[in-house]
Amino acid sequence: MRTWVEWLLLIPTIGGSVYAILSLLSVIRFRMRPVSSSRTTFASWPPVTILKPICGLEKNLRTNLRSACLQDYPEFQVVFSVQNKTDPAIPLLRELQQEFGTARIAVAVDDSQTAANGKIKNLLGALPYARYDILVISDSDVLLKPDYLKAIVAPLADPKVGCVCTLYKAVGAETWFEKLELLTLNADNMISIVFAHVTGASQFCLGASTALRRPNLKEIGGLEALASYLVEDHEMGRRICASGKRIAIVPYFVETMVDLKSPSEWWRHQTYWDQNTRAAQPVGFFGTVIIRSVPFALLFAALRADLVCVAIVAAALLVRLSTTAVILGWGFGDREGLRALPLLPVRDVAALASWFLAFIKRTVTWRGKEFTLTRDGRLVARNTPS
Repeated sequence: MRTWVEWLLLIPTIGGSVYAILSLLSVIRFRMRPVSSSRTTFASWPPVTILKPICGLEKNLRTNLRSACLQDYPEFQVVFSVQNKTDPAIPLLRELQQEFGTARIAVAVDDSQTAANGKIKNLLGALPYARYDILVISDSDVLLKPDYLKAIVAPLADPKVGCVCTLYKAVGAETWFEKLELLTLNADNMISIVFAHVTGASQFCLGASTALRRPNLKEIGGLEALASYLVEDHEMGRRICASGKRIAIVPYFVETMVDLKSPSEWWRHQTYWDQNTRAAQPVGFFGTVIIRSVPFALLFAALRADLVCVAIVAAALLVRLSTTAVILGWGFGDREGLRALPLLPVRDVAALASWFLAFIKRTVTWRGKEFTLTRDGRLVARNTPS
């Protein structure tokens, strides 16, 4: 019996190490690809509206929002949106509106929307203020470089492209639990996304940085059709592909700020990310158990104390840490991730626990509100005592 269990534990140990090497090869291929210029280009840059949904004062918020207003782009508008009149970010939004002018910035305050998904609820309030047909959705915690709009809008010159996304990497981690969050995003989520993109394993849409045309959004049912989904960007991408359009991924990184107040908030985030993945791709998420090399190597070692288990744990750690170091440092230019790399085994062990919890936990908390998660990935508001 013990021997059988040991062999069972070796499957994800070996599988995870093989996946780490394949991920490294995918990132190398991604980086070495020539930057292809599409034959279809805009005769002149079309006007763009950037939608920035905001909820409260976050770390680095002023800098993040100002970066959206400082784009090297001929004609664009920025819509900052909040859901209620008491949001503490409103004074900052008014200051920025005064600095850049009402022609550049609109501030939407709308508490009338009823969407279960908080981000979509926010965007529904912003959309009536959008003047232009090309919409760029950019999360409030994202920092944009001046060339961002040109990078994300350019692929929309091809009418076959229904949606454009950029990649992202987390920055600004200060505490140990923020560094664990950074590793979840950069050393796990983003590596999986690049792997899926290069191999064609799955289609995806990254909601933190997305551009699309208003007619294409209307064609898939508008934002209203996404309002009840936990992973609204996955559902948007699925509908765009179903409409016959394709999703373009730009080899361009934006930065997203890590902002956590406590270890318990980090743990909720860790579980939340896994619930997102399970809701979007339940079969694929279940299969990820066979690529978790470090925690299963440690479980293998717990069953036997000899040189074999030491060698297996050492090999699993070596492959995981070395491939991730190359990916973060050379592939993503992520110096923060490299400095946090000693915490990666801790994150990987915690990730196995949150993976299991994502299957049994049926509630999701967003901005203090609790929802029940249905089997098809929809959110249902929970009854709360009055």
